[in-house]
Amino acid sequence: MQKAKKILKEIFGYDSFRPLQQEIIESIVNKKDCLVVMPTGGGKSLCYQIPALMFDGLTIVISPLISLMKDQVEQLRQLGVETALLNSSLSQKDYNLNFANVKSGKAKLLYLAPESLQKEDISNLLKSIKVDCITVDEAHCISEWGHDFRKDYRQLGNFKKSFSSAVCIGLTATATPRVQDDIIKNLNLNHPKKFIASFNRPNLFLQVIPKREPFQQTIDFLNEHKNQSGIIYCFSRKQVDSLHNNLSELGYSTKPYHAGLSDEERNKNQELFIKDEVQIIIATIAFGMGINKSNVRFVLHYDLPKNLESYYQEIGRSGRDGVRSDCLLLFSYADISKINYFIDQKEDERERLSAKVHLEAMIKYAETEICRRQPLINYFGELYKTDKCGMCDNCLAEEDESDKMDVTIYTQKFLSTLKRTGEVFGLNYIIDVLLGNDTDRILSNNHHNLSVFGVGKELTKKQWQILSHQLIRKEIVIRDNDYGSLKLSPLASDVLFNNKKVFGLIKEQESKKRKLKSIALEYDPKLFELLRVKRKQIADKKNIPPFVIFADSSLIQMATDFPQTENELLKISGVGVKKLESYGSTFLSIIKNYVKNNDVKLKTDKRTIRIQKPLLDEPRHRVVAKSYNGGSSINELAVEYNVQEQTIINHLARFTNEGNKIRIDGLLERVMVDKSKQTKVFDEFDENGTVSLKPIFEKFNSEISYDELSVLRVIYLNNQKK
Repeated sequence: MQKAKKILKEIFGYDSFRPLQQEIIESIVNKKDCLVVMPTGGGKSLCYQIPALMFDGLTIVISPLISLMKDQVEQLRQLGVETALLNSSLSQKDYNLNFANVKSGKAKLLYLAPESLQKEDISNLLKSIKVDCITVDEAHCISEWGHDFRKDYRQLGNFKKSFSSAVCIGLTATATPRVQDDIIKNLNLNHPKKFIASFNRPNLFLQVIPKREPFQQTIDFLNEHKNQSGIIYCFSRKQVDSLHNNLSELGYSTKPYHAGLSDEERNKNQELFIKDEVQIIIATIAFGMGINKSNVRFVLHYDLPKNLESYYQEIGRSGRDGVRSDCLLLFSYADISKINYFIDQKEDERERLSAKVHLEAMIKYAETEICRRQPLINYFGELYKTDKCGMCDNCLAEEDESDKMDVTIYTQKFLSTLKRTGEVFGLNYIIDVLLGNDTDRILSNNHHNLSVFGVGKELTKKQWQILSHQLIRKEIVIRDNDYGSLKLSPLASDVLFNNKKVFGLIKEQESKKRKLKSIALEYDPKLFELLRVKRKQIADKKNIPPFVIFADSSLIQMATDFPQTENELLKISGVGVKKLESYGSTFLSIIKNYVKNNDVKLKTDKRTIRIQKPLLDEPRHRVVAKSYNGGSSINELAVEYNVQEQTIINHLARFTNEGNKIRIDGLLERVMVDKSKQTKVFDEFDENGTVSLKPIFEKFNSEISYDELSVLRVIYLNNQKK
């Protein structure tokens, strides 16, 4: 592994391996087959690229997309690694040159599409040389249970048998346990070891909002990401073209991508996007598998994806450099019906069943009220134990539970209307009955004669929609995903007949998009922009994507640490010996001039580089808690951060829940209830946990306010840390 670590630093410019990389490399070098499931941006490529530089023979990399192969080959060549690809996109001259480099042993890696393995010249070439490693990228394509099955991948198991001395590695970012087993079986892996990295991508901010006015919501989102690179996914080609035309007219830099375009236009648009000539690609799912662009800052799903595998892979195309990236999904029940329609067109019953199961998991993710990472990551067989990730809309809602009101009466009216109309109608029909709208359909069903007809006129249609969505999320109401009809769940009877309280929000603003608080990056933005412009100029001259020169994360670190010497520049993540030789003097010159002309005070000690600061600021709740422990009052912190005092208390609760201590002298004075009631509240926390205050609020018949319960929760959590 000493040799591997030397290659890691000198060629790739990294000081240390990411989780599992070292173990995977050891397995491959020892010729032990393995399956690697690692999220996009997790460092899968290094796992076979480093062994390729250690083996005497060739490493074959089988990849499904020409564009992906071209990007990876170009990146390796920029690092000084001899790499070849053989496919139909090459001129005859380049094809012959690559062919010769493989035959002579000059090329250490060869990238191929699976269908190329059937070509006679390639088959004869591979039989004539030593092959040490066969890497199958996007390995989930081999499984019929995967979301992206490709028949060409089925031949790979037999292909592997022709190279008995070669180690084989299957790589994928998305595979459920069932798909993992299918990959092992179909690739004929020999007693393989599974390496399953965490599916968590902590730098991705996950958000789902109701799709109300999708075009305006898209514009609002894009305005929060000006001058940033991103992808918008749509369900249909027609929607892609429409959105592209409308956004282009407003001056946004966009290009479409879907199967209805010619190969030439698709490739051209993707190339423009990868080279930062175009900021936004609007695409169907035809776009992006394995796209290697590291500086995608956002992914917006204009329509609901068909399954969580696709969703996870698509959001995974953002933030590959580890920098904060935003993922927004616009969710509507109309999209569910649209997807179901296409599922029902499938002739194979097994395919229909599988698609329905996948869609159901996608809907549950979109509707969840808990941390979004829990259903997403648990779906792939990994247990996600954190209650709050701090990087999704549900965790950062900072919703003051005291804003919730008793909506039991409204809920009972809604449930009664469902029951009396037979539990066979959709949401809009139920709302029409509640509002007393005598539509032709209602009149023909004689539902205008029901006692519930018109009992809900005190709320607007939108307020009934907001309430109904909450009842679905609380599983009081069940939505039939095939037909869209609503039914009562077993929980509904307690509300109807036992007067069980329901708390929720019916304000129309509940459905509005929560404003994101951007997490600041600790770097000099002016210097970053100068470096970014120079990177683009160099990339244009070389006709390669800018991120191939340096990733955004490398430029951010340069604009954070202001390196002044070659040794200091080598300490920047992603700067190896070859890139130092190629670009070091150019970028050092820009940094030195900027420091000189802007009177930047270098915090160095005898030219010792500063310790790199994290790309993401310390979470707000920790900053607040540390200030509180330092003597600031809750009131002072609320004024400083322009939030309600309740929000500060919620921050303190989260801090203590992470295992930290908090001073309680400023909290005790806010509690007015007597000691005996405090003890009873603590007993409830012992029994039911501290996640939700609502059950305790209800148990004490609203005698103890939410504010006091929140304070008592902090005190309770603090006592648990003794």
